[in-house]
Amino acid sequence: MDENAPIVAVDRLTHRYRERIALDGVSFEVAAGEIVGLLGPNGSGKSTLFKALSTLITPAGGAARVCGHDVVQAPDLVRRCIGVVFQNPSLDKKLTARENLTHQGHMYGLRGGPLRERIASLLGWVGLQERAGSLVETFSGGMVRRVEVAKAMLHEPQLLLLDEPGAGLDPGARRETWNMLCDLRESRGATILFTTHLMDEADSADRLVILDQGRVVAVGTPSQLRSQVGGGVVRIEAAYAQELASDVRQRFGGEPRVLDGAVYVERPDGFAFVPQLVEAFPGRIASVAVGKPTLEDVFMHHTGRRLYDGFEDEDSVAFHSPQRRRGR
Repeated sequence: MDENAPIVAVDRLTHRYRERIALDGVSFEVAAGEIVGLLGPNGSGKSTLFKALSTLITPAGGAARVCGHDVVQAPDLVRRCIGVVFQNPSLDKKLTARENLTHQGHMYGLRGGPLRERIASLLGWVGLQERAGSLVETFSGGMVRRVEVAKAMLHEPQLLLLDEPGAGLDPGARRETWNMLCDLRESRGATILFTTHLMDEADSADRLVILDQGRVVAVGTPSQLRSQVGGGVVRIEAAYAQELASDVRQRFGGEPRVLDGAVYVERPDGFAFVPQLVEAFPGRIASVAVGKPTLEDVFMHHTGRRLYDGFEDEDSVAFHSPQRRRGR
């Protein structure tokens, strides 16, 4: 494999389940040493893409190469250079952490002292050396995820694939898992590709590939993607949102969007825009919130739809009309 070649190269990949298109010409690359996230809602194509890259399904069209090997033409070679952590744990709960890794090592032809040394090293790296002999059924969700990562890294793969690594974990366990993955890249030079719908995970990636309805809608670093939205996102609650959006467009320009009964406006001068807005439409606005662009705003910018329900931004400032304040 050319040392300058990408670890993952996806070119116009397509797949469908009967009449439903799951992947529609997806293309992107992952360079060696990168941590790249696939971000999107359920049904965006993340899981199908994950399965194609891990050779669990054969894509209908296009091409994908992992570590220089075609996923369709050379799946065995692909499997030798990837480690996979599935969303649902694949450990045997009735075995110990050490026993789970031992069986995994046997599948890759590892035996004896070298295997024992590698298991001890990996369990020590994930902070579970003292629990090596404990049954997995006694572990917390975060501990199970750490054993899963150790298991996936046992044969020293070039690429680690993780499907929703933070799913089902509390915030503390998610941070712990993420710190471990960052250390994995720094200390072992691993390349990491993961799927997620969690903003804190996505924000920590080197680059993101945002998917929607089987298509790539944006690629870039989190900061690059947020810069596409502008200086701020203004959310307006009003009784007649569609009518207000039309009037805002006529008065101030731009492309206001109506989602879940609220009007969203992208403005570089978000905070300065609020007094103009309230003055222009007296009595028609119940409340206004201004927040810094988030990755959800990026998704909405490109698709016209929301990734999640609700509008939450710890850096936002809310402005309520006098009528709204009295009603509280």
